[in-house]
Amino acid sequence: MPVASWDAGSYERIAEQLLPAAFDAVAAAGPEPGEMVLDIGCGTGNAALLASQRGAEVLGIDPAPRLIEVARRQAAERGLDALFEVADAEHLPVPDGSAHLVLSVFGVIFAPDASAAAAEMARACAPEGRIVLTAWIPDEVISKIARARARAVAGALGASGAAPYPWHEPAAVEMLLGPRGFKVEAREKHLEFMASSPQAFLEEELRDHPLWINAREVLDPRGEMGALLTEVLEILEAGNENAHAFRVTSRYALVIARREELP
Repeated sequence: MPVASWDAGSYERIAEQLLPAAFDAVAAAGPEPGEMVLDIGCGTGNAALLASQRGAEVLGIDPAPRLIEVARRQAAERGLDALFEVADAEHLPVPDGSAHLVLSVFGVIFAPDASAAAAEMARACAPEGRIVLTAWIPDEVISKIARARARAVAGALGASGAAPYPWHEPAAVEMLLGPRGFKVEAREKHLEFMASSPQAFLEEELRDHPLWINAREVLDPRGEMGALLTEVLEILEAGNENAHAFRVTSRYALVIARREELP
């Protein structure tokens, strides 16, 4: 199955929706002045810039060149020294044990190989460091529509459409990081998504979200996009919490991994 292009669309608007999660993750991680912070899947720089504002030395990485340019521009506009580089979660461009904090806000969860990404995070993390990431909890509205989209694209391409790794489950993350000396805990958080109506929310996503644009490129030529949109609109309407507009609350996990102290 081809890798989606996160440069498509206008991820800047999506990033604004996710900013509260970046605040929560950075607050929980507590980066201090002078600490080295590695932000994986940094996108337009939400979490990386917040860590930089705290005085940390920050490197944000993302596989999307356009988003890296947006993050660099935002850092310059704010007078921050954060650095940004094109790279992916399975090939982190840092020395072993160099990051006091490895951070990823809805980023590493998209890595094709969860085991390889976890190994790289552990390699990069300093002995006294920590790993903090966020991951969507399944069966929420946002997760349901993402799963429907992924299933439709996989079906069109003849791919397996295997379920993503359950990064939201502490036990699953500990399976990856425990053998490398980490103890994992998780806290449940939530994000609200709002629009004037379910239809308006869907139209905004279709216009701006890279994964929706990628999906349309696959499904439109096959005449399969309409069925997916009907399914997704039904999910949005069923989950709507505001009878006069649109609001859904989607839960996510804030996962924190620290190396256990040796006896």
